Amino acid sequence: MPGDRRAGGAQPADRGPVRRALTALVAGLYRPLARDEERVAYWVRHVRHGVLLSEVSAVAVLVYALVTDSPGRHDPVILGMAGLVVAGCPLLLLLPLPRMMRDWRGPTLFYLWSLGTAVLIIVGTRRDGGPASPLDALLFLTLTFMAVAYSPVGVVVVGGAMTGSYFVFVEMPGLTTSGGFFLTVMAALTLICAMASSNSWAAYDRQTLLIRTQETLAATDPLTGIPNRRTFLERVERAVESAGWGHQAVVCIVDLDGFKGVNDRAGHAAGDAMLKAVASILGGAVRETDTVARLGGDEFAVLADVHAAFSGDMLAERLRQAVALVGSRGGVTASVGVTEVEPGDGVAELMHRADAAMYRAKAAGGDRVGALTS
Repeated sequence: MPGDRRAGGAQPADRGPVRRALTALVAGLYRPLARDEERVAYWVRHVRHGVLLSEVSAVAVLVYALVTDSPGRHDPVILGMAGLVVAGCPLLLLLPLPRMMRDWRGPTLFYLWSLGTAVLIIVGTRRDGGPASPLDALLFLTLTFMAVAYSPVGVVVVGGAMTGSYFVFVEMPGLTTSGGFFLTVMAALTLICAMASSNSWAAYDRQTLLIRTQETLAATDPLTGIPNRRTFLERVERAVESAGWGHQAVVCIVDLDGFKGVNDRAGHAAGDAMLKAVASILGGAVRETDTVARLGGDEFAVLADVHAAFSGDMLAERLRQAVALVGSRGGVTASVGVTEVEPGDGVAELMHRADAAMYRAKAAGGDRVGALTS
């Protein structure tokens, strides 16, 4: 019995590498094509270009089969397949391409398209005399189109399938020297296309990372790592829009009292440390869905949702207490101004009300909450 348990326990380990390989293969084949509108538009254009390429190629095959003296001259199957491509390819443009490019349907479309094209080319090549037919050159167009559309794994898998299919259905059973040369070129082109695809995707990844880094830097206060004034005002604008649908929110301005004394007594490094500590404790005093931002200097702002059981005044008092706690050693407190977000508010008007409420608290001696309604 112990031996049976050991044998049974070893089986999952034996299947582990296979499962991991299959998972990696699927992930490579179905790498997301697009996550933003610009990338979606790129792939939609690529489909349109592919339709145009298919149309031109199919018309060229029609002309070839009609006017040249070849084994496939006037062949009804070749003419029918070329006509099917001419009539059917434009129908791809009727698909919901923008949505498809955002999920698994995008890669699937390209894979089926390329494999279907390869089947038509191989059948046409066989009916036009096999390896002697020039129609097999269309496989090179398909491979080149793949290099732009597919991930490196997709290029290798589909290119390998095309090369193997050509070997089995066109070259066999009698592989010639010219046939071997053609297959070698196909395999080499597949590898070249895979390298081109790898470079293309790597460049896209670097560009995406750079853009996201720039966006993060543009939206973040460099000292505290929390959102800056620009980001805060954008979120306030959205909160005003939501207020029209009954969403309740408040804006709090948190201005530090006694902060200048920290810089004067202990230097700017101590002042920076205090600002970071205030940013951290304010973030801990609100929910993750709320926004804590640094407007500049020693002034912070909070945009938070409220409800009947937790009002804006209660939130402002919590913020005041949080600053008093973290600033106790440095003699730092906070004057907090709070105002409700009202439907139809202008952002500048809303921020002015919150500022006025904060200055009211500061004029009354600081370390307190001031409120102002519209």
